[in-house]
Amino acid sequence: MSQFELSMQIADNANLHPQRDAVFNTDAARQARRFHRTLAGYQPTPMYALDDFARLLGIHKVLVKDESQRFELNAFKMLGGTWAMAQLLCKIWKMDINTFSFDDFRKQNREQLTFATTTDGNHGRGVAWAAKALGQKAVIYMPKGSAAARVKHITDLGAECIVTEMNYDDTVRLTLQHAQQNGWHMVQDTAWEGYEEVPTWIMHGYSTLADEAAEQIAEMGCGAPTHVFLQAGVGAMAGGVLGYLVDRYGPGALHAIVVEPDRADCMYRSGVKGSLVNVGGEMNTIMAGLACGEPNPLGWPLLRDNVNQFISCEDRVAALGMRVLGNPAGNDARIISGESGAVGMGVLAAILHHPQRQALMDKLKLTPQSRVLIISTEGDTDPQHYREVVWEGKDGISH
Repeated sequence: MSQFELSMQIADNANLHPQRDAVFNTDAARQARRFHRTLAGYQPTPMYALDDFARLLGIHKVLVKDESQRFELNAFKMLGGTWAMAQLLCKIWKMDINTFSFDDFRKQNREQLTFATTTDGNHGRGVAWAAKALGQKAVIYMPKGSAAARVKHITDLGAECIVTEMNYDDTVRLTLQHAQQNGWHMVQDTAWEGYEEVPTWIMHGYSTLADEAAEQIAEMGCGAPTHVFLQAGVGAMAGGVLGYLVDRYGPGALHAIVVEPDRADCMYRSGVKGSLVNVGGEMNTIMAGLACGEPNPLGWPLLRDNVNQFISCEDRVAALGMRVLGNPAGNDARIISGESGAVGMGVLAAILHHPQRQALMDKLKLTPQSRVLIISTEGDTDPQHYREVVWEGKDGISH
């Protein structure tokens, strides 16, 4: 097997203090999942055991949850947007969330509201989908350089889409300004002072996938995961999912690793410092869904307490993960994973080929008994770019 070295900075978390979280836990996840079950077409996304790859790496299991098959939206993000919008409508119209359904609400023909958000693609697509299903309006803002395919996914659902000349975090601020001016309702997956309720609901919505995953792993009978790789943009998915897993399996039972692109590694830098660190600039990375420079403060305390290691990696790691998942070893399932979805698998593949493979295995505490859970959070949400990576060998974006 060939050897090559990809850049991955791995930082141990000096603030590790495993503990359950009062807000992000199994109860919150199961309430959200009860709602998601009411959506037409709901079914758990598949979980695949990549046993041939696991044998190559020398560990027991590699388990990949494939979120490309979520409601034909090709990504997990709608889990957060739908739950938050349901909660928001119940608050506005004084309805019971436990009996709320999209179908019933649409039949009531209430006054149309407008929902606004900033997105790198997948979250906005989920909000647009939910707004259409609810008979509401959506205005979606996207940062500079957003792919035309991702814009079209949103406008095809009837939403207005505005691409700015700003980075993600500055676009969030612009969206907030316009929402306040126009009386729109923000559905954003990050938080700031005075805006915490909606992003909390969004994180709860994301944890539906964790409840599904734990259920599927139990059905497989292969034992609870020992490791979980979670990619981070603002850290909302990582926090929501890890909160569930820590509550379900117990504090300290899982070796949790958060992975980010090196051009937008706010969580990595926060983990090194022990407090929140923002990253600015262009953040040019192929991992568009992770190109966020300001961490979600709601998820940070949980991540600070429960993440064992933070990894900042170059784009080639994600590109490698896309190729390995799309061209699997032996009889492993083929998984179409996008740039942000594949980075966890990319880390494992980069270790497999690394000249210091055993040292990296030791550092991440990967042993022949390890059972690793990875969330492939998106499919080929930018089909042209997916082909450029897996067919043409594209590895990144120039500075």
